[in-house]
Amino acid sequence: MFQIQNYINGKLVDPVGHTCIDNYNPAIGEVYSRTPDSDERDIEAAVEAATGAFPDWSTKPAQERARYLLRISDLIEDNLDRLAQAESADNGKPVSLARSVDIPRAASNFRFFATAIQHFASEAHAMEDTAINYTLRHPIGVVGCISPWNLPLYLFTWKIAPALAAGNCVVGKPSEITPMTAYLLSELCIEAGLPDGVLNIVHGLGQKTGSAISTHPGIPVISFTGGTRTGATIAATAAPLFKKLSLELGGKNPNIVFADCRYEEMLQTSLLSSFSNQGEICLCGSRIFIERSLYETFRNDFVEQSKQLTVGDPLSDTNRLGAVVSKPHMDKILSYIELAREEGGTILCGGRQVQVEGRCRDGWFVAPTVIEGLSHTCRTNQEEIFGPVVTLIPFDTEEEVVAYANSTPYGLAASLWTENLTRAHRMAGRLQSGIIWINCWMLRDLRTPFGGMKQSGVGREGGFEALRFFTEPKNVCIKM
Repeated sequence: MFQIQNYINGKLVDPVGHTCIDNYNPAIGEVYSRTPDSDERDIEAAVEAATGAFPDWSTKPAQERARYLLRISDLIEDNLDRLAQAESADNGKPVSLARSVDIPRAASNFRFFATAIQHFASEAHAMEDTAINYTLRHPIGVVGCISPWNLPLYLFTWKIAPALAAGNCVVGKPSEITPMTAYLLSELCIEAGLPDGVLNIVHGLGQKTGSAISTHPGIPVISFTGGTRTGATIAATAAPLFKKLSLELGGKNPNIVFADCRYEEMLQTSLLSSFSNQGEICLCGSRIFIERSLYETFRNDFVEQSKQLTVGDPLSDTNRLGAVVSKPHMDKILSYIELAREEGGTILCGGRQVQVEGRCRDGWFVAPTVIEGLSHTCRTNQEEIFGPVVTLIPFDTEEEVVAYANSTPYGLAASLWTENLTRAHRMAGRLQSGIIWINCWMLRDLRTPFGGMKQSGVGREGGFEALRFFTEPKNVCIKM
């Protein structure tokens, strides 16, 4: 049984308590490795290492820090297949998806912030002939980065890379459900020669390891991506300690389809935005609103193509959906499908667990599920399911669909399909979402701010927004 280790002060080490957690391969429903069950003692060691490394790392020229990040990026690319296989085994996603999206994006995160820090500039404000003000931005210290299980290496590096580029040292905690690629990243950091203590990766449960990060007085900055409920707990814990917080939380995203859309492009992209990564992406469009004149045509075509999406062994390139991440998560998804039935919804396709033959016969698979006939205010349409489940609702007017779209407590992303330019701008201004995709989905420019409104989060990641978050501004005023 393979034993994952923590990465502290440049070395791979066992947890202080010498206890471990079972790590499952969701496609086969079996334990295939063991993960450290770390606690506050391991976090203390990581903070001590990061604190010791900070003076030297924070004062290195940005170009020198960038060289380390670029080496790591190159090593991720060199190990593409190995990392993709590990991501698939840990998460259940198709290995083809990990190979084409997750792992390349992890490499891009390091490369982007390695170059961005060399172009990062601050402001100057002249007060006529009286004085000049300029802003200095310094790294803050030790940063706590806590990442989720759905895009494990992709989102872990999305936090680590800007924090390191800005000159901070990091104590990171990947999800205990999907720890493998974070462990492999530890090995790559050692191979890249990253100085000891600059990055520390501690594995373990959220209520132990994550809580220890949130409460540690030596970690003044927390960046978290995950569920809204966990984010609220972290905020309640960290706020009285005056920690700086970035919280990227849940979503219940609308996909709005007007009758004048480019139909085939919209249909194919809507299938992706509904079911990519088994629907386990916070940006998936789980509520599809269709203009009434197009509703019947869209419903029939969408259901027919959803039925054709193959679900099965993630090692096969022909399967579009793999396993969901765990049995408890599968049970949650199936419970929401049952709730939809109780709320009066009609299951147009899916709505069940999929039994896969062969090596995956005991795995956790859910069929792509499409539901109609539900109110936009019902629980199924208000609560985040985070699985391959979408609902269809017709609408008649812009006013009506804006109200539908904005009715949830979330506000992360929205997609809008129309060829009417004026309508597109008008709707984009009214939708309460941090990201608005018009005639596309998941088209990401790493320079843009990323984050949500309402219960979808606090703060923004990406581009210079991330570098600003991971630095402390200081105004200097000089009288002339």
